[in-house]
Amino acid sequence: MQIPTGHDGPYAAPVKLAQKRVLPAWIDYNGHMNVAYYTMAFDTAIDRFLESELGMGEAYAAQFKQGPYSLQNHISYHAELLEGAVFHVEMRLVDHDEKRMHIYAELLNEAGEVAATCEGMLMNVDHISRRATPYAPAVQARLARMLADHKVLAPPKMLGAVIGIRRKG
Repeated sequence: MQIPTGHDGPYAAPVKLAQKRVLPAWIDYNGHMNVAYYTMAFDTAIDRFLESELGMGEAYAAQFKQGPYSLQNHISYHAELLEGAVFHVEMRLVDHDEKRMHIYAELLNEAGEVAATCEGMLMNVDHISRRATPYAPAVQARLARMLADHKVLAPPKMLGAVIGIRRKG
């Protein structure tokens, strides 16, 4: 079987995804975008990234009966997004092995400032056995190419950020 169409490189570093606008329903009682919608924005961006760049979205899952599951996500919030604000997400591949990928995303406002970051770990899971399984060889080749193309990027400042109260002195 052939892997559904994806991007076969070279890959943009980072991959810039389409712009979106903060909808009125996304605003909470503090007058800014609610955290649930940051999560949704990142989740939607990851799905678009997997489909358009790696060819492993919905068509891949249907054909191969496997797909990427989120194992862990760490979202950090850096700036408010208000109703009507325009934003986009930039994605990069940090690392991968035969079953997992480590990704990092930045949600940027219209001025290009980082409003939020998301670091995540995904694992390829067989839909029948519900167990981890290696990515198809063509997907592994795309991941290797993307990782090589993304190695030119400086490590993000927030990569591997630890949650905790930072005390002075």
